[in-house]
Parts: sequence; structure tokens; C-alpha cells
Amino acid sequence: METLQKAAVIKGAEWLIKETSPAETFIPEDYNEEQQMVKDMCRDFLDTEVIPASDRIDKLEEGLMPSLLAKAGEQGLLNVSIPEELGGLGKEFITSTLVSEGLGGGFSFSVAVSAHTGIGTLPILYFGTEEQKQKYVPRLSSGEWKGAYGLTEPNSGSDALGAKTTARLSADGTHYLINGQKCWITNGGFADVYTVFAKIDGEKFTAFIIERGFEGFTQGAEEHKMGIKGSSTVQLFFQDCKVPVENVLGEIGKGHIIAFNILNIGRLKLCAATLGGAKRALNTSLEYAIAREQFKQSISNFGAIKHKIAEMAIQTWACESALYRTAKWIDDKETELVESGKPFNEALLGAAEEYAIECAIMKVLGSEVLDFVVDEGVQIHGGNGYSDEYVISKAYRDSRINRIYEGTNEINRLLIVDMLLKRAMKGRLNLMGPATNVQKELMAIPEFGGGDEEPFSKELKAIANFKKAILMTAGAAVQKLMMKLESEQEILMNVADMIIETFTVESALLRVIKLAATKGDSAVQYEMDMMRVYLTDAADKINKYGKDAINAFAQGDEQRMMLLGIKRFIKMQPYNTKDARRRIAEKLIKEGKYAL
Repeated sequence: METLQKAAVIKGAEWLIKETSPAETFIPEDYNEEQQMVKDMCRDFLDTEVIPASDRIDKLEEGLMPSLLAKAGEQGLLNVSIPEELGGLGKEFITSTLVSEGLGGGFSFSVAVSAHTGIGTLPILYFGTEEQKQKYVPRLSSGEWKGAYGLTEPNSGSDALGAKTTARLSADGTHYLINGQKCWITNGGFADVYTVFAKIDGEKFTAFIIERGFEGFTQGAEEHKMGIKGSSTVQLFFQDCKVPVENVLGEIGKGHIIAFNILNIGRLKLCAATLGGAKRALNTSLEYAIAREQFKQSISNFGAIKHKIAEMAIQTWACESALYRTAKWIDDKETELVESGKPFNEALLGAAEEYAIECAIMKVLGSEVLDFVVDEGVQIHGGNGYSDEYVISKAYRDSRINRIYEGTNEINRLLIVDMLLKRAMKGRLNLMGPATNVQKELMAIPEFGGGDEEPFSKELKAIANFKKAILMTAGAAVQKLMMKLESEQEILMNVADMIIETFTVESALLRVIKLAATKGDSAVQYEMDMMRVYLTDAADKINKYGKDAINAFAQGDEQRMMLLGIKRFIKMQPYNTKDARRRIAEKLIKEGKYAL
């Protein structure tokens, strides 16, 4: 495999067929002083302004959420990625990702701020005319105005292009008349500005900027939800809603470009927010475990609890490794595109599109890591975890939505493989050559021993083999099923899970190698433990996903050969994960917080 010399050179999904240099991989330990200050400022804002008001937020106290968003705006937390000429700070993508993580532990507030700074602001920032940007973006970035986004309808969720809301030009040609409804609109109850999608003449899917107060625009009552109770969620109704023609956003008939490109950024930022939530839930659970006594001792002394604490930390740490690896790629690609002459909006959207596969991976990973952490957190709390008096119950309820919005995790899994195969077919990604080499390797005599003298060589070899398992399984499925593959969603999701596990564990390994090179092995023993536990478990998962996929489409000798291939590619040396988890948990218990 070819070793990449510059992080910016790598294409989306190219990590699957090429080695990545640890030295060129961005890791959280690379934050500069300013970035760390921004992250600390976000944490302090949650601790002083948001968490103390959590109960009031959940009761939808009138005016409270908008006031908190305005306060966040006053502190510069809403305009980090907005260009300076539009009233923003103009910071790079890593810093804006850090803000998403830093504010991610704020429960319903995190949902409101993510919607406002993401889908509420970015469509206008990236696709608006100069006049539209000057009118709306400075007020949105300061928090004076609040933003929302209307795409979903009662009968079109994942099928966004199936929307029924229509628009027709008025007789005098000055307005479009919008008719229809939107549902599940975050910030809908108080927003001032909405990006809404409708079909002009029932055909041309187009985005419009709609302001509160436009004639013919009304909203429904607040939804009663399982979680994120403090997040305003309403339906929007349009009955001959008069929208000035100058409020068409982007090109007529090209609304899908806005909807789908914004989602790429939103998926990665969602991962950042869930990471922030996972860290806060882990600390809450850790504090409880240390303080809670049973059988005359802290429950944190028990092996079962240590296992939970360690696994929560391992998954959180691995997710963080993959998130910032991806964020830096987007950052580097954006810089490259700007330097080539692209305007800032095309640069970031182009960078996010390049890594759309990784953004989908991160959305699935982050939301499922948070779900795991809060679920184990409730278990650590025991019966108290089921009581509203303990914050972990709120974290549990609020986490569940993350696997649904920004595209369900099932949709994102299907997208991962669909985008991968389409890029291969278009020549953007050379999967054919590596896949052919794997097929040849299956027919050859396996290599035994050797090549393990260098540090981390066993782990690097394991991950290279995981990639071979993916190429073998996906390649065979394509050859066997051809056009029928798109309807075999179970197989596609098996392959996607193999990809997610491999990308995550490789990110963790690259982080450890880079840390060991700069700090020495003795300084990163706990990180090595986390990486090796994750690697060991990933092998078992990839084995199952691969076998399930192969058994679904192959038979006879072909099936036997590929199952032997999976067995060969996931072969691992024994590793004592129990003791490793205990070491990790004992460090966290000693520190009294997540400190990795």
C-alpha cells in the first residue's frame, strides 16, 4: 500500500485502500491554545447558563431558549464559522467542530443551538445571494434572529424529494404562494427565519427564505416528545403564504443541492455534539459510581462496574479519534479549494462532499456511542437512574433522537456503501485493483509470522486485513448481485458496519502511534489499552458482519472460500481485555472524571 505524505492529498474513503501516515493525522492532543480556550468557554457556558436552567428549559418556559441563544451569540459561540465580513469570527473547521462538541452536553439547548448554527443559518450563508446574506446572516450569527429549517413533511421524511408542499408564482410575478405543511421543525416555535422547501408548480424542488410574520404562515402547537422536551418542535402551515421572489434561495429546481450538501456538515457536527454529551454522561456516571456505596464499599470497586466505566470511555475515546481525523481532512480540503480560487462557500461544501462517506460514518458512530454511554449510565445508577431526580435519566431520553434525525442511521449505513460503490464506478476511487489483489491472495498460501518486529506492526497488519475483508465481501456481493444489491439492504448494512468499525479502530491506532512517537510508550499506556481492547472487539464484530453478509448471497465452494477468508483476515492474537479495562477504569476512578 502507498503511504500518503500529506493529509490534504487523501480523497474521501481512500483510507480504505491506502495507508495513512500517523504523523499527518490530526488528533485531539494537537489542539492549539486558542482551540482549547474555545472548548473551555463552551463548557463554562453550559455550566453557568444552561445546566442550572435545565428544568425550566424542559418546561418550555416562554422566551428562555431564545434568550440563551442570544447569550451564546453575545459570547461569540454562534458565529465561529461565519466569515468576518458577515459579522463572524471566521475560524477554521476544527474550531467550529470543537464548539459543537463543547456545547453538546447541554441537552435540549444543544439541539437548539445546533439547529440554529447549522441548518438554520448555513443554507443562507452558503447558497444565498449577496443581498440575502447581508440581510440575514449577521443577525443570525449574533443571535438577534433565530433560524430553523423546514424539509420534513408528514409523508416525506427520508424521501425528502417526495415533498408535497407547493409554490406558484403570483399573477403579478412579485411573490410565490406556498401551500403545504412541514413537521418536526426544531426551533420552529420561536424562529425568526426559516429555510423551507417546496415544489414550484408541483415539480421544481426549490428552497425559500420565509420570515415569521409573512402572510399565510402559521405554526402548530408544541409537540410532546419522549426526550429533548425543552427543544421547540412544531408543525408549520402555509396557506397561500406570500414569499417575495427575491427570497428564492439558490437556483429554482435545485433545492436538493442545498438540502443534501448541508446534511454532510450536519452529520459530522451531530457526531461532535453527541461526543460532548457522551463525555458529560460518562462523568455523571463516574461520579455516581464513586459516591454510591453497597456492601460497605463504593460500587466503583466492583469488576462489573469497572467494565462498564472502561467500555464507556473506550468507545468515547475511539469516536473522538475518528471525529477529529475527519474534521481535519475537511479543514485541509477546504483550505486547498480556497487556495485554488474557490469562494469560501463552495470550498467548505466541496470539502464536506469529498468526505460525505466519513460524515455518514461519524453520524452513525457518534449517535450510537452516546446511546451506549447513557444506557450504561442508567444501569450504573440502578433504580435511581430511572428517576427524573437524576440527570442521567434526561440524558437517556434525549439521546434517542440522534439515531433518527440528520438521516436515520439505517439510511446513513446504506449511503456509506452506495456512495462508495458510485465513486468506484465513476473512477473517483480505485477499488477494483485492491479488490482483485484480495481475491488473488485468497488463492495463495497464507503467510505465517514475520514482519512483526516494528512497533504496532501487529495492529497495523490487523487493520490492513480488516480492509481486505471489506473489499472481499463488498466486491463479491457486487459481482454476485449486480443491480439487485441495492434492494439487499441487510447485506449493505453488514458491509457498512464493517467499514465503520475499521475506520474507527484505525483512527484510534493512528492516534496511539502518533502519541507514542512524541511522548514515548510509557506515557500512553492507557491509550494503548483502549486501542487494543477496541481492536480486539472490532475483530469479532467484523467477523460476524462479514459472515452474515457472505451467508446471505454466497453458496457452495464460493461461500466456503470467503468464510475462510474472513477467518484469515480477522485472526487476532489473544489479548486480556478484562485486565486492560480494569486499568482504564481505575485511572478514571482515581481521577474522578474522564481524563483521557
